[in-house]
Amino acid sequence: MIQAKNIHKYYDDLQVLKGVDIHVKKGEIVSIVGASGAGKTTLLQILGTLDKASKKELYSLSINNTEINSLNDKALAKFRNEHIGFIFQFHQLLPEFSALENVCLPAFIKGTKKGDAEDRAKELLDFLGLTHRYNHKPNELSGGEQQRVAVARALINNPDLIFADEPSGNLDSESAENLHNLFFKLRDEFGQTFVIVTHNEELADMADRKLVMVDGKIIKD
Repeated sequence: MIQAKNIHKYYDDLQVLKGVDIHVKKGEIVSIVGASGAGKTTLLQILGTLDKASKKELYSLSINNTEINSLNDKALAKFRNEHIGFIFQFHQLLPEFSALENVCLPAFIKGTKKGDAEDRAKELLDFLGLTHRYNHKPNELSGGEQQRVAVARALINNPDLIFADEPSGNLDSESAENLHNLFFKLRDEFGQTFVIVTHNEELADMADRKLVMVDGKIIKD
């Protein structure tokens, strides 16, 4: 699913990633842990195609047998929309839109018909226990409900791969546990692959593999 080799990242003279290699298999749930500043989020953003590795060194990034470096900006945006879902610590829902509308947005960008997008969004919201929240705006939802809406949005285009950056970091312990269990249920139901950056040791230890980052490198698998 993911094959990345020799990933470096510099911000001016600061080297954040120092030649990271990572391989993630289809259907696998992989957690990435490490102290703040270790490079976890930077790596996740590069793997998720939101950022690019530095070109000082030769590197490669392949996702689902597609060589990312070969795509121009338009093709990369299309690939990201169709194959990758993102879940962030802060749900990033648009406050002026309802839960249903927020979930539909990636499908609308893809060009899915409104009726088909809404049907899929309702299916996901039902699956996530939010049938009664279709028309509620984010400020009318609890933190756990907002994050589940964000999960539905990440799943709307049936992506192969889900990247999550501290997905439970802003939740109470019960909501965090429910979200963690949900990831495994989604993997079992829909076959998605998950790469999760987290400080939550319980979630990290639940994963199929736990990668430990220190000072811009993966030191333990």
